[in-house]
Amino acid sequence: MPAWLNAMLNRRMLICIFTGFASGLPLYLLLNLVPAWLKTEGLSLRAIGAFALIQFPYTWKFLWAPLLDRYGILPWLGRRRSWMFVSQLGLLAAIAWLGQLSPRDDLPLIVALTAVLAFLSATQDIALDAFRREILPDVELGLGNAIHVNAYRIAGLVPGSLALILADHLPWSQVFMITAAFMVPGLLMTLSVREPPAAGGTPRSLREAVVEPFREFFGRHGTQSALLVLAFLFFYKLGDSLCTALATPFYLDMGYTKTEIGIIAKNAGLWPAVAGGILGGVWMLKLGINRALWVFGVVQAVTILGFLGLAWVGAAESTPARLILLALVIGSEAIGVGLGTTAFVAFMARTTHPAYTATQLALFTSLMAVPRTVINAGAGWLVENMGWVGFFALCFLLALPGMLLLIKVAPWHAPADDRPAV
Repeated sequence: MPAWLNAMLNRRMLICIFTGFASGLPLYLLLNLVPAWLKTEGLSLRAIGAFALIQFPYTWKFLWAPLLDRYGILPWLGRRRSWMFVSQLGLLAAIAWLGQLSPRDDLPLIVALTAVLAFLSATQDIALDAFRREILPDVELGLGNAIHVNAYRIAGLVPGSLALILADHLPWSQVFMITAAFMVPGLLMTLSVREPPAAGGTPRSLREAVVEPFREFFGRHGTQSALLVLAFLFFYKLGDSLCTALATPFYLDMGYTKTEIGIIAKNAGLWPAVAGGILGGVWMLKLGINRALWVFGVVQAVTILGFLGLAWVGAAESTPARLILLALVIGSEAIGVGLGTTAFVAFMARTTHPAYTATQLALFTSLMAVPRTVINAGAGWLVENMGWVGFFALCFLLALPGMLLLIKVAPWHAPADDRPAV
């Protein structure tokens, strides 16, 4: 059996499917389902865009990540699994409750509950990222993270496709209840897997858990090189993240119905992204993470131009030709983003130290989330002042700085072990 096929069929890859699905569901709910819900209830694009600020926990999760490195809250489950279980149970309850509220009458409570949901989701991500890093050997990081990212994207079908279709036929309260039920597989996975051993040892104190991950990272790279790595983590996904910040409202403005968005816009991008992500993960077994960042990053940036073209065509009544155009644009963008994210997540995992996996990965993924949280909050303002065409042109330009930083952070001719060369 080929080495790549043997790696793909082992139990660790099956676990990565469940970690990706559990991680992706609440985020896509915040990115896709909540904006569609708010827009159909009459909120403005500016107000919907401002809801991105509620996702601040994704940006600041490194602040409480040391608690997850130092403590376990349910001893019978272990350090990683206890945090996974509690956050997943909380997410199930929060999603179900959210649908019982009215954006017209309960907006302050909705703001508070979505903030709690984002906090629980970010906490789950800390635990799942550390758990996944600790069960994957270095040689399987590319493939394991490819499978995780693809399962992450498949999870987006629930709030971004199934829920939107159901919303044309069921009350929003039932839609959110059904969506919440899809957290159950993650809970079952958490209860059925084994706690991974702490490869680098558990921090002996909270102070050590807080201070040492940052000291170790800057000491290993040097201050200047470490700052370049952090800048790269911020910029590499900036363009495509902003590009999709208001994707569902954009499709609605272009004249597509919610059902068309659910069937065409979501599914047309999913399966090409899954196939591309798996092939990308296999490719990384031979290509290496550094070169994958270059190749996949170019595809990721160029596919943004498809959105610009769709905006240039403008709003019109749906026709078969326009549905095909939408499918091509979404499919191309999904392949680019799926490939780029696969290499990017593998790069972050490779850069961590085994003793401080949760905190360092939380720091890296927090920087990755800054564009989605802070900059995307102004996406509605940008669209209202620049129009959709100008907005997507700006997104393409913002994809370029991350590619330029690859010259220092992940040069094409990397050392033999494919470590960052800065």
